[in-house]
Amino acid sequence: MIEEIKKSALNNKVPIMKDEGIEFLISFIKENKIKDILEIGTAVGYSAIRMASVSKDIKVTSIERDQERYLEAVKNIKQAKLEDRVDLIFNDALNVKLNSKFDLIFIDAAKGKNIEFFENFEKNLKSGGYIITDNLKFHGYVDMNLEDIESRNIRGLVRKIRKYVEFLKENKKYQTEFLELGDGISVSKLKD
Repeated sequence: MIEEIKKSALNNKVPIMKDEGIEFLISFIKENKIKDILEIGTAVGYSAIRMASVSKDIKVTSIERDQERYLEAVKNIKQAKLEDRVDLIFNDALNVKLNSKFDLIFIDAAKGKNIEFFENFEKNLKSGGYIITDNLKFHGYVDMNLEDIESRNIRGLVRKIRKYVEFLKENKKYQTEFLELGDGISVSKLKD
């Protein structure tokens, strides 16, 4: 079933984590005994299902603002029989206020808003928790010279991703590690 979701997402150009990235995330959840996860950017539920499937005591709260993708995610999560452990929220993440605390916050949504997502939800991170962000390479564009990128929109996104990387490097409350896996991943651990 998970392969069908993946295939459908790729065929419909819905961005999902690269294999290497999702495998890292799954291993990370196992190794760090992560139980409560907040995901920003559900898409069609692929990574939420993969994360929740690691263990029966994992709960995932996932936020998606695109209605079509949200409805597809609802269907996929129901099909995976995980609706009791994956809580989907249909809204723009920046309009969502949560009281819950999470072991892991996974940011995989609008790349230009990473800093806002980080700042909006870090209050929901448990002591010693992690914030993981995907797509810091943005299909290789982040490593290119801006002048070589034809699309103005992509140049703007690259600037914002680079600014986010600097934000993480300068953030003294977190110890951040940058990984060359998948499409570029950061792991920020909240210092106690």
